[in-house]
Amino acid sequence: MGITTREVGLIDVQAGENVTVVQPSNLYGCRLGDNVFIGPFVEIQKNSAVGRRSRIQSHAFICEFVEIGEDCFIGHGVMFANDMFSDGGPNPDPASWGKIRIGNGVSIGSGATILAVSVCDGVVIGAGAVVTKDIVRRGIYAGNPARLIRDL
Repeated sequence: MGITTREVGLIDVQAGENVTVVQPSNLYGCRLGDNVFIGPFVEIQKNSAVGRRSRIQSHAFICEFVEIGEDCFIGHGVMFANDMFSDGGPNPDPASWGKIRIGNGVSIGSGATILAVSVCDGVVIGAGAVVTKDIVRRGIYAGNPARLIRDL
């Protein structure tokens, strides 16, 4: 019986000016805009991007093919998931995974789960919400599944 270990840290990360990453974090093959803050225990996978002045709090997981806009806030423990298990289990083919797009000025509360959706600019997603469908109207969304609580 053997143990295989892998390094955590920053691997092939394209970062703008004045980026802060608190360790331990695991970022690889992603892009970070100017003045981005990444808290501890965050994973950002390849082919993902975080826009300028956005903040990612601790314990967030940002899977492949996620685009987060500028001036966003991603709360503690937010999970992004784009493999929808359409065949009843994990699909090893990245070409089959959905894309996730978060607009500018979006705030996502702690513990929220964001599936393969698009979210327009200026949206607030409440803590613990599960976003299962595109959000195309600015407002506050909460619940499981997330629904519009009120317009902004």
